[in-house]
Amino acid sequence: MNMAWKEIKKSKAKFVIVGSIIFLISFLAFIISGLANGLSQDNSALVKGMPQGHFYMKSDANDTYNLSKIDSQQQADILSQYPGAFALSIQMGFVNDENDKQHGVAFVAATESDLFPTVQEGEIILNSDVQEDGITLNAKLTNEQFSGQLAVVDFAEEQKFSHADVAFIHEQNYKEMYRTNSLQMIFIPGDEEPVIDGMVSFSNSTFLNTLASYKAEQMTLNMIIWFLIAISGLLFAIFFYMMNVQKIGLYGILKAIGVKTSTLFRMMWAQMIFITVIALIISISASQLFNAVAPAGMPFHLTIGATMMLSILFLIIGFIGATISGIQIKKVEPLQAIQQGEM
Repeated sequence: MNMAWKEIKKSKAKFVIVGSIIFLISFLAFIISGLANGLSQDNSALVKGMPQGHFYMKSDANDTYNLSKIDSQQQADILSQYPGAFALSIQMGFVNDENDKQHGVAFVAATESDLFPTVQEGEIILNSDVQEDGITLNAKLTNEQFSGQLAVVDFAEEQKFSHADVAFIHEQNYKEMYRTNSLQMIFIPGDEEPVIDGMVSFSNSTFLNTLASYKAEQMTLNMIIWFLIAISGLLFAIFFYMMNVQKIGLYGILKAIGVKTSTLFRMMWAQMIFITVIALIISISASQLFNAVAPAGMPFHLTIGATMMLSILFLIIGFIGATISGIQIKKVEPLQAIQQGEM
């Protein structure tokens, strides 16, 4: 440890440069992770707020909830058989406010359930974010496909779907809007996954993956994060490889006087940990500051759990990269290395 610290003090510039690069890479990874979590919440808060259970669609809907239509008799049989189960539909649409301004929403209609707010015919409950657009309590909203008006009776917190504010409406109002007599899905809460004829089930997470926008969005951002982590490991491997090449003669002398290979590895690991920890502390502080000052409209949500997981991954990848680069230390022969260093 003493040797590792002495070398860091002697070659400050080299270690500051690699530490700065690790800081920039890890900071970018934290920012992208926060955006991924924020976009995930903005895309699926409605589903994530529900308890663990299973969504059921018609098997001929090709895993697309918009194409699923539950037969009314089958729906009644399932709801009577499974306590807590309910049928629901989600459909993207628009409402017009009293100034005839259009607002995009995700209409949600469901049979009676404790998980969703109770809405009477002619009423609507909107996600609270719409208040920023000027929609107030008791406002009268209209829809081109609906003959009457929808009165805003309440606001719900953190109810988003497909990046749109959720609008809870009565089942009959939904059926009039979309000219249908059936709902799209049935949700059965609990760990049990009963087999229902003509229907296919999805857990909460697998249901989200059936949403094309959610899957593509999260896959892209997570791929970027993994590339950044891999780049950090490659950076450590290259940095310590170059350092080790420059110190072949020194390693030969140290081995000749009895310093064990394991001691040299521990010195390299100590340097790697020191650089990474300092860089991560700075990048975590910077990302948490960004989290605090990020604009309200930006879907950014960096959790402590995600931060810790990424930090551990950076340490593990850094350890692997440094260890791979240090394999040459084990192969160093004292006399040969000393002669090579003299040349």
